[in-house]
Amino acid sequence: MSAEWAIEAEHLCYRYGRSEAVNDLSLRVRPGRCYGFFGRNGAGKTTTIQCLLNLLRPVSGQVRIFGMDPAKEEVAVKSRLAYVPDQVAFYPWMTVRGVLDYLASFRPKWNADVERQLLGQLRLDERQKVDALSRGQRTQLALAGAICSSPDLLILDEPTSGLDPIVRREVIQTVIGAYQDADPGNRTVFVSTHLISELEGLIDELAIIDGGRLLMSIEADEARSRYRKIRARFPGEPPRLDLPGVLHAGTRGRELELTVNGQHEQVLQRLHALSPEAVTTEALTLEEVFLVAAGGGTAR
Repeated sequence: MSAEWAIEAEHLCYRYGRSEAVNDLSLRVRPGRCYGFFGRNGAGKTTTIQCLLNLLRPVSGQVRIFGMDPAKEEVAVKSRLAYVPDQVAFYPWMTVRGVLDYLASFRPKWNADVERQLLGQLRLDERQKVDALSRGQRTQLALAGAICSSPDLLILDEPTSGLDPIVRREVIQTVIGAYQDADPGNRTVFVSTHLISELEGLIDELAIIDGGRLLMSIEADEARSRYRKIRARFPGEPPRLDLPGVLHAGTRGRELELTVNGQHEQVLQRLHALSPEAVTTEALTLEEVFLVAAGGGTAR
């Protein structure tokens, strides 16, 4: 295991009783990347994150954060990262100002300029008590506190959970995007989410897990290149084809729709030989790649 990786996990396993929550999971995250960690509810995403943070002790396997063991070098590891869980909580008697001051007291690199900027952009009232904040506002406050601490690694578990669509987009663009833009190439984001489409433009690499097992780890650009949707319209009823690389085939009237993995050129050649009226092809979105890979649906 090497310090060249921001996150490195090898053969990670964790059980709840007899249930395998994480099963032989290995992944590596390079510094400066935005890494999407995708899976259905109950796939093992939160358990994996808690193992990475030494909040849970894995049954077996190894974890390194910037080359350090979080179980043995916990202070050194956590001084370089910030974590926002899917359910955030603060001391209820504190105000927004009090929470930020409390968090800043632990962080030698607290960025007061970024704090002022985020308070304004997120429209958080410093005088308001946190127990009067909505769930979405508490999440915004937690994200602001994480960003202001200037960490090298930002770990987010469902960071936009409980936010309305407008605020979700604002948080993603203002908070997560701005975090990396402040020090390009050095700041790393590890984000677990089911709202994949809203992070489409930020994700550099992604992993998909199911049942605690890794299904896929791939560069985002490679995923878009490999996974394609092909539509062909025919003069009459579409032909039935058995083609290599086709993950899903369906018809709508005179149109044949195929989802392919890595062999779209060969599929296109076969289709053109059948004299269709029109053929179109497009890359799948990362959300559609997830649906296909996880078997949760078809990329329509």
